[in-house]
Amino acid sequence: MLAFIPQVPLPLTTESDFAKVSGMKPPWARQISVISAIVFFVSAIFPLAAANVTNTSMFPNWWGAADVTIAFVLAALTLVVLGIGQSLITKQIEELTYRAYRVLIHGIFILLVVFVFYGSHIVWGQCLSGLAWRSWLLLYVLPAWLAVYSKES
Repeated sequence: MLAFIPQVPLPLTTESDFAKVSGMKPPWARQISVISAIVFFVSAIFPLAAANVTNTSMFPNWWGAADVTIAFVLAALTLVVLGIGQSLITKQIEELTYRAYRVLIHGIFILLVVFVFYGSHIVWGQCLSGLAWRSWLLLYVLPAWLAVYSKES
């Protein structure tokens, strides 16, 4: 029944629509991927620093606001990268992502070693949730990020 309804092309409304239709990414896409990687590493500083401090009142008043603001910017940049890169993922990108996952999963083992040897010196309650969601975000967006960062397309 629905096969008789004519297909009307919709106007391009987002950058991901542009990528799907043209098979290309916007000229500024690679810069967004680099900026998002930098913001990711800056964002990771906050839970790593908090892990080593038992008295968080020694942090400046702006520390918490900066952490949340940078995390919000990171989430927004991630959505942009996903919007552009999701349709650009190729078999080559999938294979590269698989190899990257095989290396990145060693981070779990490294965290276990740190826990065994230095666990009593780390304030896990102040860093674990921040490290966990950032790690998840890295692994989730990696294929799209690699597609956006690549020089192809």
